[in-house]
Amino acid sequence: MARLTGGEAIVKQLHREGVRVVFGLPGVQLYGVWAALRDEPGIRLVTTRHEQATTYMADGYTRASGRIGTALVVPGPGLLNASSGMSTAYSASSPVLVVAGQVQRANIGKDVGMLHEVNDQQAAITPITKWRKRALEVRDCPAAVHEAIYQLKTGRPRPVEIEFPPETMEEEGDAELIEPSNPIRPAARATDIDRAAEMLQAAKQPVIYAGGGVLLSGAEKALRNLADHLQIGVIHSFEGKGAISDRDYLSLGSALLWYGPLRDYFNSADLILAVGTRFAQPMPKPEQQVIQIDIDPGEIGRNHRKTVSLAGDASATLEELVKRVKAVPQRASRKNELQALRAKSDTAGADEEPQNSILKSLRAGMPDDGILISGMTQVGYFSRPFWPTYLPRTYITSGYSGNLGYEYPTGLGAKVGCPDKAVVVTVGDGGFLYNSSEMATAVQHKINVVCVVFNDNAFGNVTRDMDEGWGGQYGGALHNPDFMKLADAYGLHGVRAAQPTDVGRLVAEAIQMDKPVLVEVPVKRMNRPKAWASRKWENKYVRQPAQKTGTR
Repeated sequence: MARLTGGEAIVKQLHREGVRVVFGLPGVQLYGVWAALRDEPGIRLVTTRHEQATTYMADGYTRASGRIGTALVVPGPGLLNASSGMSTAYSASSPVLVVAGQVQRANIGKDVGMLHEVNDQQAAITPITKWRKRALEVRDCPAAVHEAIYQLKTGRPRPVEIEFPPETMEEEGDAELIEPSNPIRPAARATDIDRAAEMLQAAKQPVIYAGGGVLLSGAEKALRNLADHLQIGVIHSFEGKGAISDRDYLSLGSALLWYGPLRDYFNSADLILAVGTRFAQPMPKPEQQVIQIDIDPGEIGRNHRKTVSLAGDASATLEELVKRVKAVPQRASRKNELQALRAKSDTAGADEEPQNSILKSLRAGMPDDGILISGMTQVGYFSRPFWPTYLPRTYITSGYSGNLGYEYPTGLGAKVGCPDKAVVVTVGDGGFLYNSSEMATAVQHKINVVCVVFNDNAFGNVTRDMDEGWGGQYGGALHNPDFMKLADAYGLHGVRAAQPTDVGRLVAEAIQMDKPVLVEVPVKRMNRPKAWASRKWENKYVRQPAQKTGTR
């Protein structure tokens, strides 16, 4: 047992648990832990310009690198600002640790109006965290950190929060540091795996649907081995892109739209093996049989009644499944069939312009292992089904949270986690200005991300929808700065595309510069892709007068 300040106990335990980067903003309630971070050479501190960016960066860091991302914020408005990134991490099952301050011990829960006070702030973040804890004494700090990391390593990985009053971080006391744990993530029950193996072997036209849980579990090799032995095609969710390389004939891609050959194939499957996915979209037909592997038993069968449960870690469960199916000979190759299906499904978005041409140009300008942050903008939306992904953890979205503004700070976090990989952010002009101040962070900390801003001087998706379905746009047009002058003011290299399809060449050149770069791509309004064209507006603005019919 050592004599430490609470801040020192927190930071030393974080280091023991493997934390090597903290994204944070200083504040008066954090001085104890801030001083301890200054004196800990094993942890890098990245100071952001807004609390919102701390959790976005932590999320990008963990999803790109597989290591735990950590955010540090003051209580009240600091934690509430950070909640947007926590929401994104929650939707993507991303293991983000949030360390927050609190008001003075004697005032917690009193609602007396202390600086940064939000009465019962943990209640405010309960819907977007897996677990929360408050430690009030120095001796309790190591255990709080240790338990938080344990929660991130076990079960479904979602954000957790620990918080400390300022006196706890500043006072000295006896604190015993704890050895980190490496909990076993168990496979599903053996009897359930036996049943699933028999069902897979008996199926005539099975298909695998790979979600983000494959990447979180590191189950890519086991998934590929299973698919190879049984010759089953693999469809990826947007979060699961890269579970199997899109150059592998077993990959059927992620273009599982409401129409097209891949949807027809999915609908005709006599068995669907769903791995690490909520299965909210796409929905199988009610009569289709599903086997669902998930670490969270509460997700199994939530969205589809006819489901066999394999509650366990995806990697461990798939490895056991592989052992069982390899007891029988490998199935005859279906390479030609699967490649033909993939070729047909890849044409689903080929006539969507300019999104298709822009995306192809951008893909050509990035290395295979480059990390794309798919923005909440037209090209970002289009990339979800149509971006070829070759390696795990190289395609990042905002999940079902759908946050505008997440893109740039998330990309900065991904680059910190993977400094040797190219990181390219796609973002609209509206979303970019949410966190454009983080250009200062990129320059200060030498985080060499290439940010591509598609500029239509509007919240483009919204203005188009309002025009087409709500009687005309309102409040969606934007006044933007000169992005090249803005980049220069922050110290970035800025370049503006002459044509949208120049983007790939400009990105390739920007990657070679090895410095923060802003690429502006002026674009016009883009049509709604067919994948989203099935939506019909039903309101008084688009309702047509009834046609008069003849009488007999």
